[in-house]
Amino acid sequence: MATGFMARLGNRWKAVHFTSALLGCLVALPVAAQEVGLAGVIGNKALLMINGAPPRSVPLGTTIDGIKVVAVQGDQVIVEIGGKKRPLRVGQHAVGNAADSGAELVTLNADSQGHFVTNGTVNGGSVRFVVDTGASLVSLGASDARRLGIDPAKGERGVSQTANGQTQISIVKLNSVRIGGITLHQVDAAIHQNDLPVALLGMSFLNRMEMKRDGDTMTLKKRF
Repeated sequence: MATGFMARLGNRWKAVHFTSALLGCLVALPVAAQEVGLAGVIGNKALLMINGAPPRSVPLGTTIDGIKVVAVQGDQVIVEIGGKKRPLRVGQHAVGNAADSGAELVTLNADSQGHFVTNGTVNGGSVRFVVDTGASLVSLGASDARRLGIDPAKGERGVSQTANGQTQISIVKLNSVRIGGITLHQVDAAIHQNDLPVALLGMSFLNRMEMKRDGDTMTLKKRF
């Protein structure tokens, strides 16, 4: 179910929608230093724990959150992280700098509910995002904004009409939004007065991507 609001941007109003009842709050580590652990192997798929998130099934040859499964050899998996290949056995972890790869594309896998959820950063601080093509702007809840040092009072005020009634929002410019090897600067965002279950990676970020979806896989490639 999607709800939305009308946000005033300059002299115009724009509809900003967001998806409700997505996921509970999840804790993510900063992607400046990526961490990956191997929870198990199923056929040619590796169960990877990326930045402390729950295990995700990643097929051979797939890149997710800047980490690529290069080979699956019995109970050993070789991943590429930060441009370097690292062998992992079940229970082992590897750390690398995602920026080292220089890649400006990210491949995401849908979760069991069909949502594309990923770790990222806003102004250098860690954020858990869900890709939402129905959202006009990147959207952050009140607690995320406080944690990231974003002052809603410095933005332009608007009103959000949600399933629970109206709530005040503020439109701000984010200095940077980073997903995997992609970083964008000066990104429009909506700061909600209330908390959101997860931040929304909306069209103010996605408009600057080439987006390709193939079943449960989505690839984002930076255009500008």
